[in-house]
Parts: sequence; C-alpha cells; structure tokens
Amino acid sequence: MEIYTGKTVEEALENASKELNKPVSDLIYIISDKKTGLFTKKFQVEVYSLQDVVRYAEDYLLNAIDALGIESSVKTRVDDGVMRITIDSTHNPILIGKNGVTLQALNELVKLTTNNHFHKRFRILLDINGYKDSKYGRLEHLARKAARDVQKTKTTYTFDAMPADERRAIHNACNGMNHIKTESTGEGKARQVQIIYVD
Repeated sequence: MEIYTGKTVEEALENASKELNKPVSDLIYIISDKKTGLFTKKFQVEVYSLQDVVRYAEDYLLNAIDALGIESSVKTRVDDGVMRITIDSTHNPILIGKNGVTLQALNELVKLTTNNHFHKRFRILLDINGYKDSKYGRLEHLARKAARDVQKTKTTYTFDAMPADERRAIHNACNGMNHIKTESTGEGKARQVQIIYVD
C-alpha cells in the first residue's frame, strides 16, 4: 500500500497516477480521512496493488473457514482479471455443500466483502478440487444438447436460476451456434439463461 496526498481527492489520485504510471481508472484505492494542516487541507488516498487485494480476499476466506472449525489452505491465480481461488481443506464436501450451495455462498461473501472494502468490483471465483470446472463441463454439455433441440423445435429452452459464472458457461457453450442466441433474464438470484431460436 502507498499513500498519496493532494489539496483535493482528484489531485491525490493524479499524483498517484503519475508516480505509478497508470491511469486513475486502473488504480485500486481507498480515500481515507482528510488531513488538515495548519493553513491547508490535504486529502489522502491509499493505493493498493492487485496482490494486496488477493491477500485480503484470501485472509478473509481463511478466517471464515477457520470460524467453522475447518483447517484449510488456498492458492490464487489471476486469469483475464478473474481471481480464481482454489481451496483445499480437511472437509471439502462440507464446504461445497449440496449442489454447491455452500461454496457459492462463500464465494458471494468473499466477493462482496472484498468489493466493499476496496470500493471496486472484482471478479472472484472459488473452487474446491475442480468442483466448479467439472460443473462448467456438465453445464456446457447440457447447453449444447439443449441448443440442438432448440434448433430442431424452434422452441425456447429456459434453465433454472443459477449464479453468474455458471450462466457465463452456458453463454460461452452456445456462442457461434447457428440460429441460436442466449439471454439472461430475471433479477438477482432468480436470473436464468434462455436459449432462443433466431432465423
């Protein structure tokens, strides 16, 4: 973490941008309390690296799992702006939960906490023993099968509600198929993917 100051928040960010040679839009920062000098006001921003964000997310996750009385370790890699955190624990099935519900809840908790702390949106995906990759594979297979049925019947197919990362797997699986488009509909946890026939 580095601290930069200025007469305004914008000036503090501009100073950080110049020194780090990054546009302001790429900075990960928190505006801390304004500092008042004897005759001038100064504002400060704390600028973080992506490694700081990863460490924060990992620490939060490990503490949450530890509170459940489960020993665990994590490894993180960043691919295309997505933090992929792999958990290994003494009770992997408990952390996955029925149909991955517990893992999804942990994922949302870590993502919300990290995003709120840094006031910036990060894409974070948790996995345990390849559970998510396996699920994506099953969903992609099911999506292509459903899309072939839609091509024949010209009838829209609607999946049950699912989280954003799983919806993305379906969109990707159907991308480029003739006479097929996919759309997400609904709000929040009720969002579903539809596979639609187009002429």
